[in-house]
Amino acid sequence: MTDQAPPCVVVLFGPTALGKTAIATALAERLSAEVVTADSMQVYRGLPVLTNQPPEAERARVPHHLVGIVEPWEEFSAAAFAAVATATIDEVLARGSRVVVEGGSGLYVRAALGGLSFGPAPDTALRQRLEQRLAADGLEALVDDLRAADARVARHTDLRNPRRVLRALERLLLKTVDAPDGEEDRLWLPGARYTHALLVLEAERVWLRQRVDERVGEMLAAGALDELRAVLTRGPLSRTLQQAIGVRELTAHLEGTLSLEEAAARMRTRTRQLVRRQTTWMRKLPSTARIPVTSRPAAAVADEIASLLDRAIAGGSP
Repeated sequence: MTDQAPPCVVVLFGPTALGKTAIATALAERLSAEVVTADSMQVYRGLPVLTNQPPEAERARVPHHLVGIVEPWEEFSAAAFAAVATATIDEVLARGSRVVVEGGSGLYVRAALGGLSFGPAPDTALRQRLEQRLAADGLEALVDDLRAADARVARHTDLRNPRRVLRALERLLLKTVDAPDGEEDRLWLPGARYTHALLVLEAERVWLRQRVDERVGEMLAAGALDELRAVLTRGPLSRTLQQAIGVRELTAHLEGTLSLEEAAARMRTRTRQLVRRQTTWMRKLPSTARIPVTSRPAAAVADEIASLLDRAIAGGSP
């Protein structure tokens, strides 16, 4: 290490099931840092297994922030997350510690770093009407509506992603669209609040697919079904939490419309689809360090990242 100041925030991003939490924990130990989790589902209480929250053993090793901070029936937006995330990071940095941001969700990572512009609050009645149309008529109906409203926006929207289509249509109807919805993919904008280093974690496709399959089995063995049953007795979940992989499928099993095997198969399929979307999105990121993690222990990956940061600082890189 030299006297040059290191980046105060290190961002780890990679597809789900990769083992990011273990790597983030190991890296935070090496950097005397604290972990800020930037994930749209892990902010919720009550479903630690289903939302893949850090296990207690890892949370005991280093502080993990913004995990389980919202009740399962509460709506919580990226804008709300930005406020608590920046306040948390400011507090950690003020104590003289560094921060490892584990993402998670690309939008939530961007929110944590600052420099993200949010539009007006959503119109609840409009959102409800669009969600009802999606449920009744399917995604194609919303896609047709979006194309009819603005073909340019439709061309820049991921038309296979129901939430993206719904959000783009909502913004058009509220007349708040200044740029195509695809602009959300431009994560690393000028003017971020913190000096940061972005590292992308990558894995071989076959290995990652196996990890996805294993993870679903591990979640069920760890009590995902029981925790969901318990949470549902407390009332309906927020619209956001209802989108968590496993909630829809295991709820259908509890209602008797899916066998547990069918629910697990659908969870695996949705997780693989998420991995593909994340991988595609990661390719759009600017030039960053890309760290291979296939079959490697978290400690070895953390050692490589810490060494890489040391070399970057010695070489004068940001």
